[in-house]
Amino acid sequence: MGLPAAVRDRVAAVHRGSTLPERLRLYDGWAARYEQLHRRGFRCLHGVDGSAGMLERARSTGLYQELRLCVLGKEPLPAPAEHYDAVTVVGALGEGQVPSTVLPELLRVTKPGGFLCLTTRSNPSNLRYKAELEAALGQLERSGAWQKLLAQEVEYWERATTEEESPQGTGYISGVVYIYQKCPVPDLKEG
Repeated sequence: MGLPAAVRDRVAAVHRGSTLPERLRLYDGWAARYEQLHRRGFRCLHGVDGSAGMLERARSTGLYQELRLCVLGKEPLPAPAEHYDAVTVVGALGEGQVPSTVLPELLRVTKPGGFLCLTTRSNPSNLRYKAELEAALGQLERSGAWQKLLAQEVEYWERATTEEESPQGTGYISGVVYIYQKCPVPDLKEG
């Protein structure tokens, strides 16, 4: 399963220094461990979490240069505007977790032309949230804030915690990976 040609071209243009197959494997399996990012040359990783315990766990990996306590959607991200080349939210966009209203804040800290990789689950208890999220994603795209590069369903996204969450009886729930690119700020012309 590969990425569409337009996504491949953009990824290649942004991430020089590693081979195209390495970059594509990274984006194809984005939700996999952040160690993959490090092995592929990404060295400036920052993280936020609403749990001090999770931040300690992340700190123990030695992968992150900066970790901050922050509850997404409840407070501004502890970063200046247009600071990051890429922002990822994997496993937190869901019912009772991070609200979809966080999207403008994620855009705020992403550089123009930067990427946002977001995921959510497609299990029965998350379908209402998923619909709200997709409406918000679409609204931001229609307003010109970003462009969707990928929305890919993943059948075996994560292990189900209950049998009801895995209607196909596999023990897994499905999910969706979204990749967006923040639209560049247009040049202002004098006169």
